[in-house]
Amino acid sequence: MRAIAMCCVGLLAFAASTARADNGVTADEILIGQTMPYSGPLSSYSGLGKVAQAYFDKVNAEGGIGGRKLKLHSLDDAYSPPKTVEQTRRLVEQDEVLLVFGSLGTATNSAVHRYLNGKKVPQLFITTGASKWADPKHFPWTMGGMASYHSEGVIYAKHVLRTKPDAKIAILSQNDDFGRDYVSAFKRGLGDKAASMIVAEAVYEATQPTIDSQLATLKASGANVFFGVAIGKFGSQMIRRSAEMGFKPDLFLVPTSVTSIATILTPAGLENATGLVSAAYLKNINDPQWADDADVKEYFAFMKQYMPSADPHDTTYASGYTSLTLLAHVLRACGDDLSRANVLKKATSLNKVSLPLLLPGITVTTGPDDYLLFQQLRMQRFDGKSWVGFGDLIEDQEP
Repeated sequence: MRAIAMCCVGLLAFAASTARADNGVTADEILIGQTMPYSGPLSSYSGLGKVAQAYFDKVNAEGGIGGRKLKLHSLDDAYSPPKTVEQTRRLVEQDEVLLVFGSLGTATNSAVHRYLNGKKVPQLFITTGASKWADPKHFPWTMGGMASYHSEGVIYAKHVLRTKPDAKIAILSQNDDFGRDYVSAFKRGLGDKAASMIVAEAVYEATQPTIDSQLATLKASGANVFFGVAIGKFGSQMIRRSAEMGFKPDLFLVPTSVTSIATILTPAGLENATGLVSAAYLKNINDPQWADDADVKEYFAFMKQYMPSADPHDTTYASGYTSLTLLAHVLRACGDDLSRANVLKKATSLNKVSLPLLLPGITVTTGPDDYLLFQQLRMQRFDGKSWVGFGDLIEDQEP
């Protein structure tokens, strides 16, 4: 009987050690969930999921977080909101992840926004800059992981006002929250000059095969400034077809999501992309001015060791790498209290946190009422080989 009792005690101890202290956490594991377009129209961004796994491998090789290994469940949603719902429910209800991290897309994250908040599952540092993610009053469990589209839109408008006061502006945008956020912020940034400066607008659907007709309409407007709010394959199409049509404005502005040389600009033709202007809060890993920078060297060393077959110059990996260091910072700050509530508390109480690859002067500060990670940007121009920064940091304050 004594042997049986001891055996039962042993089994109970084993069960206690392996039971989840909170969803997604055991004595030796932290389970993180994610949806990512490994297929579909935005599969070019799937590198964000691949670099997440590589970074988790790095953290685990260094001892994990508080002795626990990080485990990633990154599921394909094909950038299809119904699929995102299906996969996210699986992550929460079957896999029981601690949190959802870095999932890509405005429409896709919107599809599970209310669900995750209802379940009180942290939806952290998602790869979209829609302004709706900074709404702690109504959706406290969700935080964006990029500079907000609002910040970018206002900053692009300020750049136009400073450099092209006689601008005739054409705007192309995707017909969803992604496109609408950029365009509305851009117009607010232009202020009372928006009505006279904007001469043409066109939208496209993410399900369309091409955007040729929209580009032809915008070209016919006679615009000398083009703000192209496209993403994924449409970003490449926009750049390539604009050049082929002879639509060559004096200033061609694109969002940060269209700056990857490997996945966006190369398919568009680097010669067609030369002269594009965008913004950044990260050091450009391919800009010679950062060649000897310690953060950049550390990033390339990471890529060589943990993603040896990937192109380390693809800025998609670099942006993912920085977001992952922020997630690791939050998890370490939690100590032994890896409850969902404490994860959210630490994510919303960041104080001037420095992260690898952030431009000088940029840190991350958040609060219970301030969920915006990055509110300063610097302009950059593509020279045919790399993005080259210019000017000072610009705040997103409207005129």
